[in-house]
Amino acid sequence: MTSLAKVKHVVLILSGKGGVGKSSVTTQLALSLATLGHNVGVLDIDLTGPNIPRMFGIESSTVLSAPGGWIPVTVDGGETLKNSGGSIRCMSLGFLLRDRGDSVVWRGPKKTAMVRQFLTDVLWGEMDYLLVDTPPGTSDEHISLAEQLRSLTIVDGAVIVTTPQAVATADVRKEVNFCKKVGIDILGVVENMSGFVCPHCAECTNVFSSGGGKVLAQQFQIDFFGAVPIDPTFVMMIEEETKDEEGKKVSLLDKYQKNALSPIFKDIASKVVAKTIPTSGDK
Repeated sequence: MTSLAKVKHVVLILSGKGGVGKSSVTTQLALSLATLGHNVGVLDIDLTGPNIPRMFGIESSTVLSAPGGWIPVTVDGGETLKNSGGSIRCMSLGFLLRDRGDSVVWRGPKKTAMVRQFLTDVLWGEMDYLLVDTPPGTSDEHISLAEQLRSLTIVDGAVIVTTPQAVATADVRKEVNFCKKVGIDILGVVENMSGFVCPHCAECTNVFSSGGGKVLAQQFQIDFFGAVPIDPTFVMMIEEETKDEEGKKVSLLDKYQKNALSPIFKDIASKVVAKTIPTSGDK
């Protein structure tokens, strides 16, 4: 039995270029799936820029070893979301580095070996969704990931992240072609950084223009999952500790429900669920 044997759905998060907020989208999609009651795993294979531990506020956590492999880190210390029962577990190279500033200077074969180990040696257990946060572009890690996943399980598809500018959407076209070549279905496109929401007046300004992601989706006949503005309160929510009236720490899962981006990503998560469950079923 493989480490992915009890994972029902595998979804890749892809981007044609760096800096489009792919890890942010992965994080919020995981939080939103958890609010819908799903048990979610997040696998970070962006080996040179592993941001997932910081996004979930669990940088100080360590990965434990058990017979058969690694035990992923559970967000919020294992607590489930109130009134839903959803949970999130993460695995990232960031947990294995001694310091946040350590650089990973590896050649392709070592990266490929690390991706293989992440896919075979992490003990996910019962999981509704495994979200795989990938590096930008179409690198060795992507090719290794596609080959390894094909031999281990069924991939439901990919969510492609872009920003509105022409330079970003041009790179996404390469990602679409990559998916076609390796046989990965594209579930939909998310346009990130589609405007900036002022934290003081809540007015949204189109800093990077808008609509590029939707146009791209129409050109390739791909579902458009939605446009997500830049909202500084999301970063503040991650980095600031919040306590309830009794002085207890409020979980990230519960804090996110009050964030302005939560309704947008809950809709995106619902679309991901609708695209995966009817077609792939349980594996």
